[in-house]
Amino acid sequence: MSVEYDHSLNVHTLEGPRAALPQFFPDEKPQSILDVGCGNGTWLNAAIEFGIRDVVGVDGVKIPRERLHVARNLIKIHNLTRPWNLNKKFDAVICLEVAEHLDCDHADSLIASLVRHGEKIFFSAACPEQLGQHHVNCQWPSYWQHLFNLHGYVCEDKLRWEIWDDSRIEPWYRQNLFVARKAPEIAGRETRIKSVVHPEIWKLGIHQSSLGTFDEYLKQIEKGRMSVSWYSSVPIKGLWAKLMRRLRMS
Repeated sequence: MSVEYDHSLNVHTLEGPRAALPQFFPDEKPQSILDVGCGNGTWLNAAIEFGIRDVVGVDGVKIPRERLHVARNLIKIHNLTRPWNLNKKFDAVICLEVAEHLDCDHADSLIASLVRHGEKIFFSAACPEQLGQHHVNCQWPSYWQHLFNLHGYVCEDKLRWEIWDDSRIEPWYRQNLFVARKAPEIAGRETRIKSVVHPEIWKLGIHQSSLGTFDEYLKQIEKGRMSVSWYSSVPIKGLWAKLMRRLRMS
């Protein structure tokens, strides 16, 4: 994507994807999966561990090799503000917490690129006032649902409620996730996905109404104004992720 974005500032762990993927695919594992906005490859790494043989990632930001969780050749760099095509279909496509980083003018182009690559898509995007880097198009799920409907995809959020209380999975995924699948005969007639904010989002203080802009959010952290549980949990997760990375590199 042609935006300034620093993946090193993200608080993402391998634990979340490892816990989520068996719930994404409880019956049968896909043979291939595409992760759009894959970052440093945490979901790709978890997919490989889960037994998915064919994994590919796409991102708009090139990340140093030493910060990647997978081999560099598994990640393709594309400008996500423009149409792109790998000329391949995947059993499943995931695009999680990516769309909000692209201006609204590029929203339909992103969805068009996703549906070009698969008939089942796991999607999430930040809701209004959810804090983060370069959050320029934060929308409720029904906004994205409408765009998927225009391409003949029906959307439902049953999976969101199944993982809602799983604390191993990052709360932004549990809050915003829904599944889109190709079904042109009924697309647009399904129930609109509800607009909700997860309690963990409030607890972590990453909702704008509680802490203001992203820069203000960082200042609040530096000033020690987050909850004790926030300060106690984040370093542990970060240290664990660092340790696992070192072990993989050794």
